[in-house]
Amino acid sequence: MMRVISCVAMEHNLWLVLVAALVCSAGSWATIRLFLRAHEVTGLQQIGWHFLTAVCAGSSIWCTHFVAMLAYDPGAPVAFDPVLTIASLFIAMAGTAAGFIAASGSASRVAPIIGGIIVGLAISGMHYTGMTAYRVDGVVEWDMNYLVASIVLAVVFACLAINVALNDRISGHKYLAAAILVVAIVSLHFTAMAAVQVTPLAMRADYTDPNTLRAMALGVAAVGLIVIGTGLASYLIDDRTRSEAFRRLHHLAMNDALTGLPNRPNFNDYLDHEIDRAEELGCKVAVIGIDLDRFKEINDLWGHGAGDLALKTLAGRMSALLQEGEFVARLGGDEFAAIKRMKGQVDLVDFVSRLESALFAPIRIDDFETATGASIGIAIYPNDAHDRESLVNNADLAMYRAKATVTQAVCFYEQAMDEAVRANRTLANDLRDAVENGQLDLHYQVQTSVSTGDIRGYEALLRWKHPTRGNIPPIEFIPLAEENGLILPLGEWVLRTACTKAASWEQPYKVAVNLSPVQFAHADLPKLVHEILIETGLRPNRLELEITESTIIADKNRTLSILRRIKALGVTIAIDDFGTGYSSLETLRAFPFDKIKLDRSFMSEVETSPQAKAIIRAVLALGQSLDIPVLAEGVETHSQLSILRAEGCNEAQGFLLGRPAPFGEIFALSTDGDHDVFAIRMMPAELSPRQAVA
Repeated sequence: MMRVISCVAMEHNLWLVLVAALVCSAGSWATIRLFLRAHEVTGLQQIGWHFLTAVCAGSSIWCTHFVAMLAYDPGAPVAFDPVLTIASLFIAMAGTAAGFIAASGSASRVAPIIGGIIVGLAISGMHYTGMTAYRVDGVVEWDMNYLVASIVLAVVFACLAINVALNDRISGHKYLAAAILVVAIVSLHFTAMAAVQVTPLAMRADYTDPNTLRAMALGVAAVGLIVIGTGLASYLIDDRTRSEAFRRLHHLAMNDALTGLPNRPNFNDYLDHEIDRAEELGCKVAVIGIDLDRFKEINDLWGHGAGDLALKTLAGRMSALLQEGEFVARLGGDEFAAIKRMKGQVDLVDFVSRLESALFAPIRIDDFETATGASIGIAIYPNDAHDRESLVNNADLAMYRAKATVTQAVCFYEQAMDEAVRANRTLANDLRDAVENGQLDLHYQVQTSVSTGDIRGYEALLRWKHPTRGNIPPIEFIPLAEENGLILPLGEWVLRTACTKAASWEQPYKVAVNLSPVQFAHADLPKLVHEILIETGLRPNRLELEITESTIIADKNRTLSILRRIKALGVTIAIDDFGTGYSSLETLRAFPFDKIKLDRSFMSEVETSPQAKAIIRAVLALGQSLDIPVLAEGVETHSQLSILRAEGCNEAQGFLLGRPAPFGEIFALSTDGDHDVFAIRMMPAELSPRQAVA
């Protein structure tokens, strides 16, 4: 008698069902991971990851189906059509590839739904193609209600799986999406199997050997797991590579490349964290600004390689001394900053003392030894500020105060520092309007021959009469102009005004104008000088430009090139403040200066200091040997003038010979003793030394 067997009620091989479940679960988990990786990248990489996703998904669905099919005992001989069996595998791979590409290839919100529909149809297409390849010796009947329901379930759960996978706001969305994909595959399979009924036609003796079917099922499962494992291994290798690359990039982004110390973004993040922590626990945080004092000198004298070595040495020392709650970063150049979590002043004093020891200890570079020293400024949260930016700014203010104080390396922030900064900002704004408001003027100081007393020229000196503060000394407003970018328009005004006035003089005296180092940043300084000479009609040999040696040291090749172009115009060049700073003989050799101006500091001591007198004698001898005339600044007594005359100095300048004054107030020459002196009406409140401006 023939009997009808429902596939749902068929005898199961439990082991093969478990294998099918393993393949389905592992494949779904790997598929979601690979799909999300493909969704993160673009271009050829995305194509490659989509291919791996399709291979993994298709083989998982196909293996799950055939292992589960082989687990059933239909009670009749079975066989598989090879063409349709292989076709079902390609349907699974191609269909899932199309679905996952559609889900990630568009910014539209409906893209995951469209992709899910395609994946669900691919699962269904693979299953029913595989069922067509499943040849059983019996009568097969289908229930269309179950068949439609199986397809709907596959589509719905596939859509849900893709949407959950792409929603990273859901906790554990990757694992949940993998579980839903398993449900999509399983619900399709078992609902579809409920739609089919088989009536066997052959006797038991004709059944296919169960051991053969089990071996086939295990083989299919093994191949499927290998394919899945290959895709998963690719993901894991890529994920580890990305993690390592991210760590390297994060380290580069948050740490200084030269010293290895944390950089400014890292410093800011750490300080924000410490401020939040201090607010919660009621403790304090100190920010220590650090600026090296003689780092530029190391760079200039021994090169940038020596400077880099010094920075790395100091960074290593500071890193080695750090304890819990302490942090050091390099903010850029020779600027460092430290953070100290503190309970009391004793903790901070100990930390700063250790920093000083590290910063002031000698540094060995090749065969020479040097020390940088540092200026240190400290601001404390919440005493001095209530947010990161203000705290850092206040530490900087304290650091600049320490830098300006020769005897004090460490300075704590005080409220008065803010007031000084605000005053400087106000003064800088006033200086911007000084030219247009007619507040600037040029005073002139005579330069005379030491031997004859004859006038050789005048030095033009910038003066500023503020409408409310009165006369502001150049030593106050010139650095302010350099810091705020005002020195270029001021310097151009001084040069043009000095040349215009000098062109109107009856006697063809020289006019000397000082150039600031900042002016050498001018796009074309020689062109500016040439244009002003043409515009004012002043002969080039009547203009003398004075520079300090620090101007040359900043960028020697560029500066000397600019000076040679200016000298080619016929303008003379003088080196100012000689005897201070580097006073390098190489500088005199590299450029043929027309005059050496001896710094005023030597004249103030020449009557009492044998060393000062010896230096003056040496500079004068150097000038004679190089055939460069020497002008001594700061001559204030007849005794000083007599010494210069005895030593053979060429020219002199100082209060004895004439105080700076507006040219309109200068008298004619008069005779005094054996030589002519330049007499002027004494000007009140002319207390500060001459300050040069470009």
